[in-house]
Amino acid sequence: MNTKNRIIKSMEDKYLLPSLDLVEDVFAKHDSPEEGRMVRQLVIEIRSKKYYIPELELIMVDEADEVIGYVMFSRFPIEGRYEDELLILTPAAVKTELQRQHISKELLEYGFEKAKAMGYKAILVEGNPRNYNPRGFRTSADFGITAGPDVRLPHVDCLMIKELVPGALEHIKGVVDYSFYEALRQ
Repeated sequence: MNTKNRIIKSMEDKYLLPSLDLVEDVFAKHDSPEEGRMVRQLVIEIRSKKYYIPELELIMVDEADEVIGYVMFSRFPIEGRYEDELLILTPAAVKTELQRQHISKELLEYGFEKAKAMGYKAILVEGNPRNYNPRGFRTSADFGITAGPDVRLPHVDCLMIKELVPGALEHIKGVVDYSFYEALRQ
């Protein structure tokens, strides 16, 4: 997909390292250097696990072929179920000086369509509701999907879900647990 000399594409080998650098830089500037390193490690870890979907690790590059936006959707089980239906969106990052230019919106919308076409039914995300509610995410607890003890949320509304297929959440229920990701246990 091409927008204003910006192209959205699935991950390619040449972007693996630049995307890690972008993610670390964005989270370090927004939160802390420790958070930046943790999110970088999380991406490396997701790439190495069975839940990784290369086609759903998306980047946006500019006319100079520099990575300016990044989102990763990976399969996500809840209580050992739903991994073929449910995705988690983590992380999402846009080059700091280019934020508020709809880059993440375009990446997310592209990812939603691609995920739906691949047969996925819903997407889970942890974050600021103001960032995700406009994209169709709603509080997951309202659908019987709650945060487990290792998921430290500032507020219950920070764990959200979006249906890609209407009615998909009628049967997806349970407690969210991140324990299979070492980067999130620190």
